[in-house]
Amino acid sequence: MPSPSDTKIVRIGGASGFWGDSMVGAPQLVNSGGIDYLVFDYLAETTMAILAAVRARKPEMGYATDFVDIAMKAVLPEVMKRGIKVVANAGGIHPQGCAAALQALADSLGLAPKIAVVEGDDVSAQMPALREAGTTDMFSAEPLPEKVLSANAYLGALPVARALAAGADIVITGRGVDSAVTLGPLIHEFGWSAEDYDALAGGSLAGHIIECGCQATGGLHTDWQAVPDWAHIGYPIIHCRADGSFDVTKPAGTGGAILRAAIAEQLLYEIGDPGAYRLPDVCCDFREVRIEQLDAEHVRVSGARGRAPGGQYKVSATQMTGWRCAGTMVIVGIDAAAKARRTGEAILERTRGILKGLGLPDYTRTAVTVLGDETLYGPHARTQGVREAWMRVVADHPMKAALEIFAREIAPSGTSWSPGTTGPGAGRPSPSPHIKPFAFLLDKARVPVQVRIGDQVLAVEIPAGGQASPAPALPDPAAWAEPDEPQVLVPLVKLAWARSGDKGNIANIGLIARRPEWLPLLWARVTPEVVARYFAHLVRGPVERFHLPGLHAMNILMHEALDGGGPASTRMDPLGKGMGQMLLDLPVAVPQSLVATL
Repeated sequence: MPSPSDTKIVRIGGASGFWGDSMVGAPQLVNSGGIDYLVFDYLAETTMAILAAVRARKPEMGYATDFVDIAMKAVLPEVMKRGIKVVANAGGIHPQGCAAALQALADSLGLAPKIAVVEGDDVSAQMPALREAGTTDMFSAEPLPEKVLSANAYLGALPVARALAAGADIVITGRGVDSAVTLGPLIHEFGWSAEDYDALAGGSLAGHIIECGCQATGGLHTDWQAVPDWAHIGYPIIHCRADGSFDVTKPAGTGGAILRAAIAEQLLYEIGDPGAYRLPDVCCDFREVRIEQLDAEHVRVSGARGRAPGGQYKVSATQMTGWRCAGTMVIVGIDAAAKARRTGEAILERTRGILKGLGLPDYTRTAVTVLGDETLYGPHARTQGVREAWMRVVADHPMKAALEIFAREIAPSGTSWSPGTTGPGAGRPSPSPHIKPFAFLLDKARVPVQVRIGDQVLAVEIPAGGQASPAPALPDPAAWAEPDEPQVLVPLVKLAWARSGDKGNIANIGLIARRPEWLPLLWARVTPEVVARYFAHLVRGPVERFHLPGLHAMNILMHEALDGGGPASTRMDPLGKGMGQMLLDLPVAVPQSLVATL
């Protein structure tokens, strides 16, 4: 006879993948009648930079306002009626402000939810001492800046579980790892201890799968044509078990698709080394995870393994490094791309002359991009004779006044230079603060964490952790045996699915073989050296590759690949979202006999 914990299922719906996600997610999940918890992930490094800039202007802000003004306004009465618990990292850099706004909403509706706030992630007061002690950026090794706008540690799931144990209906956190909003409820429901590493890894993976909303239900899938009804796509629901395994589904009658391949893409999304995916509560090993298609509406995920976590938190911090302005013009006609490029260069040349004449310093950074000319593809571009192009010119400067001059000089190109210059009438661009993120590690012992529920304050004991142990070695795929027959070039997309994203200035591409027997071929063809050559025009650092035998997949990391990444980057794709699609165009030599099976 199985114990209750063996049969218990906890149902969690993921309503948001970022600040700005659709307003349909929360009502869809709540009204489905199929969830016990509603969780929201709003925060990314870029989002923290935006929130820091907002709070610098308005001290009462700094949180994800959509959580209160849109999501909870739409569902709070039904959430309370159905007894659904809510967990959200909507607090950003001002979780108490978020809680106050939510309390005001509840009061206006005559409702009295018990709202808990996780505190302790704000470590900005420690910055002077950390700089004095020689702490450096974990990626660039540069010293910490003298002035910062924000500094927040990535907390884990234990304070969320503590808040739920204290009876909270709604838990609001600031900066934490994305998966913590899901892992916290699972720790609470299943009573997992801080040493149940395999279960914690499984719960973390469950959170990782749904933390980006519809990316788990067919969104961004390589085979996008196979995903129906985008307009009514379902948001993900996971059915979680005490052993850390879970099933992925979505509300009945919604669009999108529950596909093994799409879930595998999401598993690989932005995880870095899959054998050492480090979180505050556990160091995860996803290399032997299995994903099984149960039926058209359910995929099962199992096999995550965990080890003891390290003794430090990652801290995401922001600094203001000056101002940035970006302007655009549309160019139509013969040689549109060449005219667009010349237009952007002329704007920079003219304004540099004006700045020099006024005794102002030069720009600290500039970039001209031509959309329509496949600028990101570099030597792999296929455009010829582009007749519509969108010119984007970007400039950074320490002085706002200099960029106001720059902004004024963009529109005059419409009557001064290239024939066919036009635009959608968006008006003159405005300079905005240039907020740059940076990151470093901080001992957990230096970050006291607590939960506040009204006037009650509950301390949260966080295990000290230590030195995370390395992942056990796994063999590479079997060697590819070259058949004695002609080779034919095919695009990589015929052999694999892919998903890409970022971690700071690192681009991450997950690549999954469409058939298990094709992985040895992919391993032989898509080597780090091949990838480095293909992206040589974009990538400045080394390329790493990791094997995931459970998925018949590989994860590729490209360092110094995103021009600084996030808000620091001047590229059209600062987060590396398109790099997986670009790699899928890579020509791959395959045996002629294999072509017929593609």
